[in-house]
Amino acid sequence: MLHSRMSSAQKTDTDSIPAIGIIGGSGLYEIEGFTQSEELHVPTPFGEPSDRIIGGTMAGRHVYFLPRHGRGHRLLPTEVNHRANIWALRSLGVRWIIAVTAVGSLKEEYHPRNILVPDQFFDRTSRREHHTFFGNGIVAHVSFADPISAGLRTLLVEEARAAGSTVHDGGTYVCMDGPAFSTRAESNANRQLGFDVIGMTNLPEAKLAREAEIALATLAMVTDYDCWKTDEEPVTVEALLGHLHANSATAKHILAQVIPRIPTEANWPEHHALDTAIITDRKLWPEESAARLKPVLGRFL
Repeated sequence: MLHSRMSSAQKTDTDSIPAIGIIGGSGLYEIEGFTQSEELHVPTPFGEPSDRIIGGTMAGRHVYFLPRHGRGHRLLPTEVNHRANIWALRSLGVRWIIAVTAVGSLKEEYHPRNILVPDQFFDRTSRREHHTFFGNGIVAHVSFADPISAGLRTLLVEEARAAGSTVHDGGTYVCMDGPAFSTRAESNANRQLGFDVIGMTNLPEAKLAREAEIALATLAMVTDYDCWKTDEEPVTVEALLGHLHANSATAKHILAQVIPRIPTEANWPEHHALDTAIITDRKLWPEESAARLKPVLGRFL
């Protein structure tokens, strides 16, 4: 039977094996081998996460699923509280995140229902002050030249190919606010700049995961050609949903294969991202700011 737990019962890094987080559609937790045991309400200093978090075990690992837009897809991209989402997962001991996300293709060869596993981002969002945990007396600048975990990316590519999917290894995900899709002028400008796919949510997740010392990689599931391809109809919600449902089944299979391969020790470069990032002297940290960032800064406190 499912139960709800508050933050007092959250897991910490004292767990022997760090947990894995999955951010994506609300049905992703319905995968073979996942035993659901809990439904968690996790309050955070940054407000409420997108929804309750589904916790359970798979292949001997703690796994937590968080529906990015809430169950029933209730949140606009700019309404997703990324800070709360990543803080909540980090407070549960998550050290790896696989983000499953729908994207529009900006290249002829990236067809709907293909998968791209990006290695770069370009930021066209306008709410960047919400895409960091720092401020209020504690300054940090994480290295973000390579924004995706190379180790986790490799696992995703290998298992997606083993599943028979058409996989594009590497590429740039340009992130926009939405909720409207691009104009043709915007779409063509993004193509001229050499970007590969476009979406509305994944870059803030990657920035915050890096600050939280979580290794993150993305399964970008192509649903449409944005609107640049004039010999096809511009992207519509109806067309997008059809491809989205097909992509969901593929994503579940890939997740089931990748989760058992994720290491049991958090010792990748992303897990030490704050070693050279924090500028403010520890003696100057405001007590309240340090307390609200305990899941992120715990090893420095």
